[in-house]
This record gives sequence, C-alpha cells and structure tokens, in this order.
Amino acid sequence: MKLFLTLFSPFLFFLLIGLQPLQAQTDLEDLYQPKEYISDDGDTLRYRMMLPPEFEEGKEYPLVLFLHGAGERGSDNTAQLTWGLDAFAEEEFRNEHPAIVIAPQAPDQSFWANLNWREEGAGLMDEPSKPLGLAYELLNKTVQEYPVDENRLYITGLSMGGFGTWDLITRHPDLFAAAMPICGGGDPAKAHLLTDLPIWNFHGALDNVVPPELSRDMINAIRDAGGLPGYTEYPDMDHFSWIPAYGDRYVLDWLFSQRRSSE
Repeated sequence: MKLFLTLFSPFLFFLLIGLQPLQAQTDLEDLYQPKEYISDDGDTLRYRMMLPPEFEEGKEYPLVLFLHGAGERGSDNTAQLTWGLDAFAEEEFRNEHPAIVIAPQAPDQSFWANLNWREEGAGLMDEPSKPLGLAYELLNKTVQEYPVDENRLYITGLSMGGFGTWDLITRHPDLFAAAMPICGGGDPAKAHLLTDLPIWNFHGALDNVVPPELSRDMINAIRDAGGLPGYTEYPDMDHFSWIPAYGDRYVLDWLFSQRRSSE
C-alpha cells in the first residue's frame, strides 16, 4: 500500500525495516520474471513468477499465491513487488524453502475480493471478481505446467490482498494447505467452511484503513464454528502490519510446514 508515514522520514523508515529500496526492487525484478496469463475469453492478467533456484528431477515444489494491496494495482507488472515478496526471495530462506511464487497484479480500480466490507452485513458475492477469477485460473495453470506439490499450495495477501485471500479460501476451502491473510476481512457467515484450514491472520490494533474488527470477526466466527485459526494483533501497529508479519521467519516457516491431507 502506498501510504504516507507521518512519524518517520523515508530514509529512517527503510533503515528501520532493513530495506534498501532501489537495490531491493532491482533484485526482485530479476528474481520475479514478468509474465502474462490470457484466459480463454481473452482477458489478460499480468503477473510475476519466481521459480526455485533449481529444479531437481522428480521433486515437487510448494506454490505460493501472493495478492498485493490496493496501492499496487495497475498495468506495469512491477508495483506488486513493493511489499512482502522480498520475504520469499531472501537467499537463505529461498535455499531452505525452494518454491514457486506467483504474484498477479490487479488492474486499476479493481479489487480481489467480491465483498463490500464497508456495508455492514454484506456477504460474499456469488461470483468472484474478474481479477480473482483469473488468479484462480492462473494458479491451476501453474499447477498443471510445473512440478507443483498440490498438497502444499499456500495463499497470502495484504490489505486488499488480505480480503482476496479470505475470498478465495472461502470459495475453495479444500484447495490450500494454509492461508496467511493480513489486515483484510471476509464473510463471517461463511466461516464454517474454514474450520479445517490452517490459517494465521495478522492485523494492527491501530489500523485506521481496514478496521481490525474485520479480522477479529472472521477469527471469532471460525472459532465459534469449531476451527482453530491463529491470530496475531500487533498492539502498536497501524495498517503496515504486513511488515512484522512477513519479517517473522517463524511465521514463514510455519506456512511452509503446512501440508494438505491427501486423504
């Protein structure tokens, strides 16, 4: 999300989170190759893909679907690299957890989730948004064309992508091995569909962009239905809760340790 930070200068902010933005962006553009998916109906979804450092014969790899926030929408097929994807590309982590990572970019003025969260009581629409539907098709295409371990499909997203994560796992609760939505929200009325899916949700208690109540409502609804989702709410964090979430190695190790039952 491209928001202004009022408490820190840009230099100090990047220093605090351990990034060198220009160099990091260049490195990510090299690791995440630009691609396009064109549907049977002729719709185009631009995306970036990072492959494992090398493919070993006979080995299958986990796949991560990453959904960006509203500030990274567009058509440049680059803005989605701004937040989060560096965590999966870090050299030590990538060598320990080689994976296929796909990061589609939603067009301007579009949304991943087909849910009007600003309208109290509004539920998930019957059909997914066009970008999310295309992302789902892209996911299936990637599974077919690459050596993907179908029991290790992961999904994560931040802000608008957090909403998209909740949306897609609700529509396909048996598809993923684990989900990691960040500062988003979903449809509590459908929480009973998610009781068996490993979920770790994150939000900042001081978030004034997406109210933390939206995460709390989803987590409480899943727990009331018998599920055991994880929830971390950072007490002193605002909307940028994805920074500590993706920066926590334990969290990412947890994500990659999850496997869908093959039964």
